[in-house]
Amino acid sequence: MAHTLPPLPYAYDALEPYISQEIMVLHHTKHHQTYVTALNAAEAAYSKTSTPKERIALQAALKFNGGGHINHSLFWKNMAPSAAANKGNGGVLADGPLKKAIVETFGSLDNLKKEFNTTTAGIQGSGWGWLGLNPVTKRLEIATTANQDPLLTLVPIIGVDIWEHAFYLQYKNVKVDYLAAIWNVINFEEAEARYAEATGNSKL
Repeated sequence: MAHTLPPLPYAYDALEPYISQEIMVLHHTKHHQTYVTALNAAEAAYSKTSTPKERIALQAALKFNGGGHINHSLFWKNMAPSAAANKGNGGVLADGPLKKAIVETFGSLDNLKKEFNTTTAGIQGSGWGWLGLNPVTKRLEIATTANQDPLLTLVPIIGVDIWEHAFYLQYKNVKVDYLAAIWNVINFEEAEARYAEATGNSKL
């Protein structure tokens, strides 16, 4: 079955003023769509291969475009209209298991933001910053992945796209301003649901 571009769970202008409508339209309809189209092409080509060499030649395209599709599908759900802009619940971490885990691991939400932003801003070139759950220790960890590589060592709880197409039209080359702003639209309700599922406490 061919992959398709998932619809956004909010309007293109819903994350303003923190992420502009122009960025969201381009990011979703152009960049994510490109990964979907290329992934479908790579999978179609893979299905027609007859030798190991042919299959190996397609691995890079499958990883890059498959990762791009996986990461962006998660990223859109990862955000919500901002409470600070009186638009929704974005940026609000309610009391619960996730907040408790964040405080236990990082001391506070502000400390998590600082550590996450410092680590993610340090990515050379393009990539993703992640808050993930270690499936062995059941503790939260901050991680980064290069390019469009998906997070495989941890269960993703929150992911932030640090490719320039995610912020350049609004924040130019100032990654730290984008990273500071995006916490205003982080969907902690979605993060809480992922955390509950990852820890086996999901009631869904």
